[in-house]
Amino acid sequence: MANARERINRTELALARSEEMLAENIALCSRLSAQRRLVEVAHQLVKIDPPSTDGGLKA
Repeated sequence: MANARERINRTELALARSEEMLAENIALCSRLSAQRRLVEVAHQLVKIDPPSTDGGLKA
């Protein structure tokens, strides 16, 4: 009976750790998606208004 209770406790601990890792992975995925969207928007802005070739100097 003690062995079964110990296995249950270890399983519950492993489950809690797995849930924490899953939450961290979801948060990381969300941040990466947001960064990817920012890069895509930056590329679109460059297509709309390309940087000047005069080094920013206007006469």
